[in-house]
Amino acid sequence: MNKLLLSLLFTIFFTGFTFSQDLSNPKGGGVLDIITIIPGDGFSDMTFEGQISGYGSVYVAFKVTSINSSKNSGTLDGQGRTILENGTLITTPLKGTWKRMGANVKFYFTDAINNGALNFVMWDVDLLKKKAAVKYFELHSADN
Repeated sequence: MNKLLLSLLFTIFFTGFTFSQDLSNPKGGGVLDIITIIPGDGFSDMTFEGQISGYGSVYVAFKVTSINSSKNSGTLDGQGRTILENGTLITTPLKGTWKRMGANVKFYFTDAINNGALNFVMWDVDLLKKKAAVKYFELHSADN
């Protein structure tokens, strides 16, 4: 019984380190400007643009949908486009969740970029300042 318990604990410990992601060191980030917020019935359409390290000029559109009557959390669904320094256009669908605390909103989502890269992305959106501080963590690099 002790060997089984020890084996189980070792397996959980090993699996946790093998498949975990380090969220203490982002691969890159930047600040995006909120360009538009268009309210709808239970959702808002939002667009952003700005510079993100490693990706250049970034353009993002989200549909941000609330899941409760207080409108302080929900889902987001969107598209991202970026133009690299060499003129290459990169695209990605964006799927995730959000949480609002007053005028500040946290976005959490993944992207699946058409060059093969996968990122976990976190945004700190300040609705009053119309800014989004972005950081991303590379899960898989581009297929080069």
